[in-house]
Amino acid sequence: MEEQEKQDKPGSEVQKNEQEGKGSSQYRGNQRRRFYNRNRRYYSPRYSQQNRDRIKFNKVSIVIPLLNEEESINLLANEIRKVLKQTDLSYEVIFIDDGSTDNSLKVVKEICRTDKRFKFLSLRKNYGKSAALQVGFLQTTGDAVITMDADLQDDPSEIPNLLKKLGEEFDLVSGWKKIRHDPFVKKYSSKFFNFVTRIISKVKIHDFNCGLKAYRKEVIQDIQVYGELHRYIPLLAHWKGYKVTEIVVKHHPRRYGKTKFGISRFFKGFLDLITVVFTTRYIRRPLHLFGFLGAIAFLAGIVVNGYLSYLWVTGGYLSNRPMLFLGILLIIVGVQFFSVGLLGEMFVHNTRSEREYIIKERG
Repeated sequence: MEEQEKQDKPGSEVQKNEQEGKGSSQYRGNQRRRFYNRNRRYYSPRYSQQNRDRIKFNKVSIVIPLLNEEESINLLANEIRKVLKQTDLSYEVIFIDDGSTDNSLKVVKEICRTDKRFKFLSLRKNYGKSAALQVGFLQTTGDAVITMDADLQDDPSEIPNLLKKLGEEFDLVSGWKKIRHDPFVKKYSSKFFNFVTRIISKVKIHDFNCGLKAYRKEVIQDIQVYGELHRYIPLLAHWKGYKVTEIVVKHHPRRYGKTKFGISRFFKGFLDLITVVFTTRYIRRPLHLFGFLGAIAFLAGIVVNGYLSYLWVTGGYLSNRPMLFLGILLIIVGVQFFSVGLLGEMFVHNTRSEREYIIKERG
């Protein structure tokens, strides 16, 4: 009854929202549910003072790489303002124009001219998302950093949720687009990619490539992204000793423009996975990798040649046995792998420095 009287009362908040054209709402108890409508992309819920107090950061930096997203930028900026106004957080938004060929840079400049909390950097050409993120990370001043895409598929209302989870003694919180609104090929190739990455890296993250993530400042200071390594930031952080987790986030269909996903990125991603595994696990102990491979090849060669030697001793003929050359080749390859690993160990020994070890605290 009280809820009905509140809705029927003239000048109530519900009627005021409807009169101002803020979109229809559905209620479940006292919680307002967010949804799409045709007129407005997002509708942000109100956050209680208790939720505000749970955010433990003084300032948040939001880094947004973009490429040809002129129709989405103003809507995204408005929604970020609306969401962060309700949290009372100090913030900055850094747009990184990655060589756009449309009017994206012009739109960004206008936003930055009218609101000093918004900044921009424009790259001379398209260097890729990893390069744009790395450039943006160097410009951040907040003690927490949020990354998100500019295509309106990432929901700005998830920013407080990411920050609250980050405040629970985690160093990186990755978004998980559990329900995706992407084309069939992109959706299922991404699922396969994430499955393989999870198996190889043993990092229990469902969506490595989600652009919506939250970091503590020290994380982005200790990692460098280049090439296509942006999708492996949780993996890089985990192998440096940081605590990584994920939360489910909302994902929306693309409203404007075209996806930047191409089949070539799928193959490049797996090549970068090999790079990440090698540079994080074995860059300081190369003999562990090359020695292991060398041992397998060498032992296989010994087994093959041992078998052929047994046949020869018992009266067999080896003149027409190509397996003999296979055994010799495996032994040579095994020795070469060992040699490469030893040379790598020599380089590591001569370049070792205390700076490669990250100190968490000092007493």
